[in-house]
Amino acid sequence: MKTMFKTMLVLAIAAALTNDLQAQGLKMPQPSTAQTITQNFGLGKITLNYSRPNVKGRKIFGAMEPYGTVWRTGANSATVISFTEPVKIEGKELPAGDYGLFTIPGKDEWTVIFNKGAKQWGAYEYKEAEDVLRVKVKAIKLKDKVETFTMQFANVLPATAQLQLMWENTAVNVELSTEIDATVMASIDEAMKGEKKPYFQAAQYYYSNGKDLNKALEWINAAEAADGKAPWIKLWKGRIQLKMGDKVGATKSATAGLQLATEMKNQEYVRLHTELLNEAKK
Repeated sequence: MKTMFKTMLVLAIAAALTNDLQAQGLKMPQPSTAQTITQNFGLGKITLNYSRPNVKGRKIFGAMEPYGTVWRTGANSATVISFTEPVKIEGKELPAGDYGLFTIPGKDEWTVIFNKGAKQWGAYEYKEAEDVLRVKVKAIKLKDKVETFTMQFANVLPATAQLQLMWENTAVNVELSTEIDATVMASIDEAMKGEKKPYFQAAQYYYSNGKDLNKALEWINAAEAADGKAPWIKLWKGRIQLKMGDKVGATKSATAGLQLATEMKNQEYVRLHTELLNEAKK
């Protein structure tokens, strides 16, 4: 009851202050600025909405934000993270959806919580019974102070990424992963049944993901037959040939691609083909 009363009091005060400022036509910067990040990940998107408090000379973790206590992971409203596709958090399954992102800071370890209560002020109405997933991550000590609380996506690859949280002299990394291979392979198989076959894109995926290189070469040859003047097709053909151990074929493809790129004055592909030629000579 006391917690509910405190929550209602905080919301009432915040609403009153907001209405008062609006009535006066007063424009002021927010003490804790809001940020929204949208990150493409796998075959979907992750969206993160949070507010960014500053240190302002205070002691944060273990003091203003006590160890062992649920934190809203920011300021103002609880931080919200949304996934359009299912993901794995530290290897554990999390369905697509909107979640309140709460944390329990610790000196050496944090608990990161994905909770059904995505719409609430602070953590006053947080309910452990609504947790969908909890994971533990190591706390990292930073040499340089981070004044403004920062969350970001880093080391983003097609199926893995990190959600990083940094404030004061502490950081935590949350490992994200997603299963895309079966979906992509099925999509390629289906697309190959159509009239406009994605030979080039399919060959790229096979090359980049350790698939059948003979099939990748077959498809890149089909792409080359349809457009023999594209230096990017020559480049990927050369890469596939080199990965298959065919240095002679890779050199031939890179040389042809370099000539096309030079004629087009495309410096990017001049550089890429030159690099491929150097690799083939090793």
